[in-house]
Amino acid sequence: MDAIPSRGPADSSPASPPGDDNRVTPLMEQYVEIKAANPDSLLFYRMGDFYELFFDDAKTASRALGIVLTKRGKHRGQDIPMCGVPVHRADEYLHRLIARGHRVAVCEQVEDPAEAKKRGPKSIVQRDVIRLVTAGTLTEDSLLDARRNNYLVAIARAKLAEGDSRFALAYLDISTGEFRLSECDRNGLSAEIARLEPGEILVSDALYGDPELMPLWRSLPVVTPLARDVFDGASAERRLASYFAVATVDAFGALSRLELTAAAACITYVERTQIGKRPPLSPPTREAAGATLAIDAATRANLELMRTQTGERRGSLIAAIDRTVTVAGARLLAQRLAAPLTDPDAIAHRLDAVGLLVSEVDLRADVRSRLAAAPDLARALARLVVGRGGPRDLAAIRDGLRAATELSARLAAAPRIAELADAVEALRRPDPAIAAELATALADELPLLRRDGGFVGAHYHVPLDETRALRDESRRIVAALQARYAEETQVRSLKIRHNNVLGYFVEVTAQHGDRLMTPPWNATFIHRQTLAGQVRFTSTELGGLEAKIANAADRALGLELEIFDRLAAQVVAAAEDVKAAAGALAAVDVAAALATLAVERGYVRPEVDASLDFVIVGGRHPVVEQALSRDGAERTHSFVANDCDLSPPPPPYPPPQAREGREGAGRIYLITGPNMAGKSTYLRQNALIAVLAQMGSFVPAKQARIGVVDRLFSRVGAADDLARGRSTFMVEMVETAAILNQANERSLVILDEIGRGTATLDGLSIAWAAIEHLHEVNLCRALFATHFHELTALSAKLTRLFNATVRVKEWHGDVVFLHEVVPGAADRSYGIQVAKLAGLPAAVIERAKLVLTELEAEDRTSPARHLIDDLPLFASRPHATAARADPAADAVIKTLAQLHPDEMSPRDALEALYALKLKAKPGG
Repeated sequence: MDAIPSRGPADSSPASPPGDDNRVTPLMEQYVEIKAANPDSLLFYRMGDFYELFFDDAKTASRALGIVLTKRGKHRGQDIPMCGVPVHRADEYLHRLIARGHRVAVCEQVEDPAEAKKRGPKSIVQRDVIRLVTAGTLTEDSLLDARRNNYLVAIARAKLAEGDSRFALAYLDISTGEFRLSECDRNGLSAEIARLEPGEILVSDALYGDPELMPLWRSLPVVTPLARDVFDGASAERRLASYFAVATVDAFGALSRLELTAAAACITYVERTQIGKRPPLSPPTREAAGATLAIDAATRANLELMRTQTGERRGSLIAAIDRTVTVAGARLLAQRLAAPLTDPDAIAHRLDAVGLLVSEVDLRADVRSRLAAAPDLARALARLVVGRGGPRDLAAIRDGLRAATELSARLAAAPRIAELADAVEALRRPDPAIAAELATALADELPLLRRDGGFVGAHYHVPLDETRALRDESRRIVAALQARYAEETQVRSLKIRHNNVLGYFVEVTAQHGDRLMTPPWNATFIHRQTLAGQVRFTSTELGGLEAKIANAADRALGLELEIFDRLAAQVVAAAEDVKAAAGALAAVDVAAALATLAVERGYVRPEVDASLDFVIVGGRHPVVEQALSRDGAERTHSFVANDCDLSPPPPPYPPPQAREGREGAGRIYLITGPNMAGKSTYLRQNALIAVLAQMGSFVPAKQARIGVVDRLFSRVGAADDLARGRSTFMVEMVETAAILNQANERSLVILDEIGRGTATLDGLSIAWAAIEHLHEVNLCRALFATHFHELTALSAKLTRLFNATVRVKEWHGDVVFLHEVVPGAADRSYGIQVAKLAGLPAAVIERAKLVLTELEAEDRTSPARHLIDDLPLFASRPHATAARADPAADAVIKTLAQLHPDEMSPRDALEALYALKLKAKPGG
């Protein structure tokens, strides 16, 4: 259990008076009333220097936080469970509660205790909830991951006439002000959620209770169902217009009714949780359908884009490519990696910026040096707007705007590149006077909280300087008074101290206490408190001095708070310009970071166009390559680069493309080879190269030409989903089904070991049919790795299927992996050699060799290579319905079954033949 420091005095005890256990105290009455208004949140109830929790909230928080549960007084005859956390450590405990899925209502004292005392001795301080803290509405740095966005997502659904559904997603980050909208169908919903990785999802009660979607909601960390009024489409336009203070939402573009409903739900929830504060949100912008590369949740996990299968950032693609020097740049890099573009022109603009910074060495170094001094402008601005900012946030604005000014001047002198030119324009938007004013006003050393004071620099505000001088002089007078009292009483250990309860007091040891309480000293020193080892006094002179000091200190703090509010208001008034500069700083940081990565790792600029080409020369896996070179080895020696060409074969195009007058579809690589040879690495590296190219990055290859990929599918690795009742093989089949049902000719598909989770013949049949479907129906570019060597025979009949294998060598019974992908097919899997490398007992290895020899001998008696001749390929498109029953054929077969040739004469046989011919005719 955490140790919590002892509490200071509260304005009143929650306990009932002695002998009256059924009476509700004013404090408990206030608490119960506030709690009733926030039944679904833990209530942090401010009492002095603590946030207290009572009743069931206390029990819940005690378990979640590991703090001591105690009790304090009674309520209606029952003990009141209680626990609490210090105000100065509240963020730490909030973070732990939010991470465990709780919501917290923060209830503060909204008046000065002195004002409450004026209403009577038994009056309590007025309190109210000032904020609801939820997973999707965080603004504090201590509660957020600085390098990731924290999206709040609202999902609205419209049911279509044919039984399908359409979904709109509105997602915003109140810590940065981003606000966007998108639409998708049911198949794309989980992919959109996986792309955004939201902190919290809002849905209507009806949508939350939909049985079809319930498994999806249960798989997500925080889903908050809300009442119907939040998702009321009829009032959506009015609510949006009111928030952004516009007459009509037409200025936001052509938004559908469904998108407006989701956006209004987001806005309403923000207003309810922030209670009177409006974060600096940008007007909602709509993402065009198909503008980004669609990547479903399974593919993101398989490719380890943001985190590894174990949930760690290290070892993921984002960790391998992140060379940003600002946290805003890191967030933007993650956004671009999560949503690569599909417009070749937009991709080219990003690549132009990276290319310039690759070639301009000095410019790149200067840019990164200036960026390193830029704090997180967007989140500092958001805190100032909602009233949670501090002096350090003002300093962040000052330093960020300075960096923006310096960077714009440096970039303006560089060759003109569209993306960087746009950044220069945005960097120049904030008024330089804001940064200059903040630089003059703020002190060198700044406290975290404005209530601590001391953040305004000397000589900025004359009245403040005068008040501080009075305060500091008074403190010197206290020191002189202490020296005089010690001299007069001959008590050298006498001290004048201060605390929040007694104020200033004279403290002496117990042996000197009695002396000061006897004449003549009792006329000067007034007894206040006796402790175990000390006795405390005050004096008329000390009391007067204390009032003077308190007044001076309070006045100084009041002046500083006025200055803070004025400076913050100046920043808030320029919020849109500050946000523009923050976005530009992030964009320049991403371009410079990707340029640094390209130079450091030897990446090249890819060609991205609207064709169906996919040519990679000397491609490398960006994560594995770096892992292998951490020991200092040269990358060209550590990682074996491989080529890949999935471009359409040259004409004449095979059917069905030729029949439909279309460009030939891309190739399918069927890759065979042993485990540990590098098949999965090869599959993943080509998918990752496509992702990097379309996000606007250089790629780990000697050359790359990629026709835009609109959907990326990956089925690699094996894992079960026991929570949803799915075995490993079932998960494999569900993911494979999603691919076969959705992939098209512009998609890129990578499949690894399809069918290995079931019996050999079943698995071979599934893999066989899947390849045929990819070839004939999906028409996509694909990489298909398998241990079913029988499938290689399909290349003789499937014109776009090409066999490739990973080279190995046998040496004295062991296998040496060369990691080279070459044309051809493997004839062995070398599973026993790999098992030997893994350390299986020698006896097991020898027995496996004997069994393999016998099985291979049996296989040679019915070679599988003839299977291709025995199984017909698609006579028609595979999605066609099964052949209909033929009544005439059935009649002929039935008649034949009734004939007995050995008992028939030649004439009878001839008559039977005529009869069969008659039955074979339609209508016969």
